[in-house]
Amino acid sequence: MKKRMRRLAAVGLVTVMTGSMLLGCGGEKEKEDGKTSDGKVQLRFATWDDATALDSQQECVDKFNESQDKIEVVLEGWGSDFDTKMTASMGAKDAPDVMYMWDYPTYSESLEPLDERIEAEGEEYKNNFFEALWPYNSNDGKIYGVPVSVVTSCLYYNKDLFDQAGVEYPSDDWTWEDVEKASKEIQSKIDGVNGFTFPIGTLPYTLEMYLWSNGTAFVDEDGKLDGNINSKKSIEVFEKFQDMEKDGVLYASEESGQSEMLGGKTAMYVDGTWPIKQFEEEGLNYGIAQIPKFEGTEHSISVINTSGIAISKTSKHKDEAWEFLKYWTGEEMNKYRIETELPALKSVVESENLRENPNCAPFYTALDNCAGYAPASFIADGWTEIDADVQLAFESIINPSSLADPKEALNEVVANHE
Repeated sequence: MKKRMRRLAAVGLVTVMTGSMLLGCGGEKEKEDGKTSDGKVQLRFATWDDATALDSQQECVDKFNESQDKIEVVLEGWGSDFDTKMTASMGAKDAPDVMYMWDYPTYSESLEPLDERIEAEGEEYKNNFFEALWPYNSNDGKIYGVPVSVVTSCLYYNKDLFDQAGVEYPSDDWTWEDVEKASKEIQSKIDGVNGFTFPIGTLPYTLEMYLWSNGTAFVDEDGKLDGNINSKKSIEVFEKFQDMEKDGVLYASEESGQSEMLGGKTAMYVDGTWPIKQFEEEGLNYGIAQIPKFEGTEHSISVINTSGIAISKTSKHKDEAWEFLKYWTGEEMNKYRIETELPALKSVVESENLRENPNCAPFYTALDNCAGYAPASFIADGWTEIDADVQLAFESIINPSSLADPKEALNEVVANHE
């Protein structure tokens, strides 16, 4: 998901291409009517994962196929070409029946609304998914995808560095002032260590969570920038990080922060669940806490990196596609994927005691606070172009070679798009 988010600025710029660019539509025994030679309905299932995950996904598809006497699913791994091929296939009205999805604002016109099917499953079915995930799988008030997984963000800290400096570990009620104080203490006692690392290349999609945490957002519910992205509270956020940088307690890194953490060069940084596997493999002595709060707020708000499974509006086999969608997002598959992604189902979190797992619990605590928030990219028309300007503005604010005035930089974004 993290890698896919980095393609956000390019998604809306891909023009509709001819169907000649598409992958083949299934195996040799597929017929023109979408049936196999033995009479099964054949569904095409497109994933953005590459070879590292395809074997595992194919095993799950095979398991579904073995349980069926009327449906056969063909997995298509599109990898880094996912957006190009999806745009082309939808333009040619030859989209896969079922596909992974997250960029609903771009693709929703070619997707099947799922509200009626979800309602038909009953209230218990929908409520088993975490409430905060539905806005990320919707567009213009309609649901187009069923959540597959969830990743929120938390504060990672290096326990060895805190122990060496004699500083107490971060707690869930820490503020950014606490981060500043701890960073100063650690840096005063350990040479060559940064207190807190913030990546220069942080995407607007992620940046917005800091605005939410201070009671504002990039846009309002109508998608308006002015008075929101350049509001007093928004400017406060960017000024806080810039002031921390000027004070020497925030290091603006060209890297993600993960490498600095592994190398013992930073005491703290914010990230999703992605680095945990490597941290464990390399024996890093780390801890996880909630993202620090801003003064006067109850708690921080995390952005959610989540994906869903959607059905093409042009699919001739929507009922069968829905059956496969339920399988792929159901309890069995949620449990199967626990080692690589956090489950989106409350029942699985409970049955697998994930709130007791120190590597999972903090991210679900963050998720509990996320309900009701939707990224600006799901609200504002033409967000792709705005996104690029917001990222440039942030880089000018946080880059040590420029340190642009936050108010001026954010007002310039508004001026370019109002």
